[in-house]
Amino acid sequence: MTDPDGDAQPSTIDVDRAVGIRLGWPDGLEIEIDLVSLRLSCPCAECRGLRQRGEDTWPRPGSPIPLSISDASLHGAWGLALTWNDGHSAGIFPFDQLRRRAEEPDTRT
Repeated sequence: MTDPDGDAQPSTIDVDRAVGIRLGWPDGLEIEIDLVSLRLSCPCAECRGLRQRGEDTWPRPGSPIPLSISDASLHGAWGLALTWNDGHSAGIFPFDQLRRRAEEPDTRT
């Protein structure tokens, strides 16, 4: 269940560009999400459209393999913006959705 105080911002954020992300919240919840799972669940409009058509968001034709994160930055206090080694950078992963994903593993962002 999401933090009752509404504080969806993690207290720790670790990005391993070749592996994935690890987030920890003040209440002790810690989650790890691998690169492929993150890339496949990119929340941007383009990737949502691909998924709705039954297409994969990664790999796309010409995608570099292996997948990696080129850059990661905070998007305000509510999300994590990732740039991938294929140049894709439109998705912002909201912390509350990442947390819900951990609590309800079948939830896609």
